[in-house]
Amino acid sequence: MSDWTSPSTASPCGCEVVQMKMVLAVIRPEMFDAVRAALEVEGINGMTVSEVMGRGTQKGITLQFRGKTMPVELIPKVKIEMVVRDADVEKIIGIVRAHGRTGKPGDGRIFVLPVESICRVRTDLDDPADL
Repeated sequence: MSDWTSPSTASPCGCEVVQMKMVLAVIRPEMFDAVRAALEVEGINGMTVSEVMGRGTQKGITLQFRGKTMPVELIPKVKIEMVVRDADVEKIIGIVRAHGRTGKPGDGRIFVLPVESICRVRTDLDDPADL
């Protein structure tokens, strides 16, 4: 038996229910290439990447522009979304921390969420190993 464990119930889309996690990492844009390359080395290739704006505890920054102070409340970030096996979550968190850290405020956050089911749109396959 593979390490994909699932109860014998079906999700609303009729797909098999699996126990997996979605890892969301919001990081600095300049750190994305290093994080992506490190994930690929470990065999983590599937990801969705979005350019987003946000702010954390630093509540934005102030920049000097033409002699004037300009408040910037929303800072550009990159959001990486990955649906992975439970066993890979800690490895992914370690990679993002190691390769996405500058040590300064604004390095980002990592969120881990449960995934109820996976359904492929094109082929109607519901086997997580196929994804």
